[in-house]
Amino acid sequence: MTVCERVSHVDTAWLRMDRPENLMQIIGVMILAGRVDAERCKRTLAKRLLRYRRFRQIARTDADGACWVDDADFDIDRHLRRSLLPAPCGKQELQKFVAELASEALNPARPRWEFKLVELADGNSAMIARIHHAIADGIALIGVMNALTDAESDAAEDDRRPAKPDSRATRRDAAHGESDAEDAGELFWQAILEPLADVAQGALEVGGHLWGQYRGLRDEPGAIADYARVAAAVAKEIGKLALLANDSQTRFKGQPGTVKRVAWSEPRSLAEIKACGKHLGCSVNDTLLSCVAGALRSYLVAKGDAVDKAEIRVMVPVNLRTAADSQEHRDDRDDLGNRFGLVALELPIGIENPLARLYATRSRMAALKGSYQALLTFALLGATGMAPRFVEEQVLKVLASKTTAVMTNVPGAQQARYFAGQKIDQQLVWVPQAGDIGMGVSILSYNGRVQFGLITDKRLVDDPQSIIDRFAEEFEKLLWLVLLEPGDLLANPDAVAKDLVRSAPGQPPPRSPRGTTRTRPQSASSARAASTSSRSIASMATKSAAS
Repeated sequence: MTVCERVSHVDTAWLRMDRPENLMQIIGVMILAGRVDAERCKRTLAKRLLRYRRFRQIARTDADGACWVDDADFDIDRHLRRSLLPAPCGKQELQKFVAELASEALNPARPRWEFKLVELADGNSAMIARIHHAIADGIALIGVMNALTDAESDAAEDDRRPAKPDSRATRRDAAHGESDAEDAGELFWQAILEPLADVAQGALEVGGHLWGQYRGLRDEPGAIADYARVAAAVAKEIGKLALLANDSQTRFKGQPGTVKRVAWSEPRSLAEIKACGKHLGCSVNDTLLSCVAGALRSYLVAKGDAVDKAEIRVMVPVNLRTAADSQEHRDDRDDLGNRFGLVALELPIGIENPLARLYATRSRMAALKGSYQALLTFALLGATGMAPRFVEEQVLKVLASKTTAVMTNVPGAQQARYFAGQKIDQQLVWVPQAGDIGMGVSILSYNGRVQFGLITDKRLVDDPQSIIDRFAEEFEKLLWLVLLEPGDLLANPDAVAKDLVRSAPGQPPPRSPRGTTRTRPQSASSARAASTSSRSIASMATKSAAS
């Protein structure tokens, strides 16, 4: 007897977002030291990946939405293939191959995932994974990848953790839990959102049981006590989403095609970034986002585009799993799906000074951290999953007109991992872009290092490596400032930011309280020169990494 599990409304939304210009698949790349044994790779996936039911199931649509059905003819050889790169089998050829896969749809008649194993000219290997977003989000898939890998090269092939029982009782318990969640969500809806003004309600018209999909309401329904305060905050966030103006029109926006481009940076020390950010009074995330803004600005300037007062809006995924959910996920092999919302961050590419741009980014991120925007966009995704397809198309069109890119910052394992006995040297991941959004930026930390990845549409940006190469230059500018600015000023970053903002182009540089003139980096070559001097903070970075 075929058992049909209903696909959640949020996962249904991702399932239906597929379009030729933007396919809803998460793409991951692992670059492995040495050659991977193909048979061992196959055994690893069979023993570890297939313990997750979703990787053995087909998403089948019907009049009521969609459901997960076991693939009676499942064959792992349909999902794991060896591929050859054209000569000289280097990084450029690998990037082109990944870009081609990003434009190739997964077969809807089979479980929607695929792994490609390729050999590189330097004796290393690369594994490219494509997994449909309806199966899981990026955070959940990091957990899956950890389950596929080991902490030692000689670890036993078999997964030593017992599989979670797959029984009807388990399904009944899960269904009962969802019912409880829907009841909690209904109460939340009635107590908080019904009193909102008509305009706010019109901006986000969703059913109350959607909130039940956010597990935090089920686990801790009493956590939200001040209903009046929360209702006001929710109304404000709904108003913001409804009234978002389009961001600046740049060459990054337009009608995408079906040909993609992919690029990634070389790894950078996470300890070094942490140390630099700490001395500037900013988090690692603030520092990295600021470097992204600077790289995008620099690219536009190099193309001769106007950037004064320009703003680029990026949608940033926010994990909505509670701490209890995260612990449960580590023990539950069937707990995948999508549990994240989105927040809209304006990257200040119109600010020329790197330090002022950093502090502007920090301020904007701080404003988003306490908002309900992520929860509301999660509910909006659920609403589109219930609505007719043409409604979803209209929602995507509106969001795309207000957004230039999707940006993710995913924390990977912070120690070396091994796949099929081979050490993972680099790890990258990209999430898809919905609607007409033509750019995706990824930041992934792994084994004490950070890498930037970029996927673009060929019609909009044909040379993403030119943007990627600017990330390192932007960070080196911040290192330059750390080395040259007086320590007492860096202890008061807000004052430095105001001072730098007042120093507009064409005006003399500001003076420090000590009476000495401060200079800014004059060129990218100056910034690169600073990287040599930056080794003086190596010991500082080591201490910062441990703190």
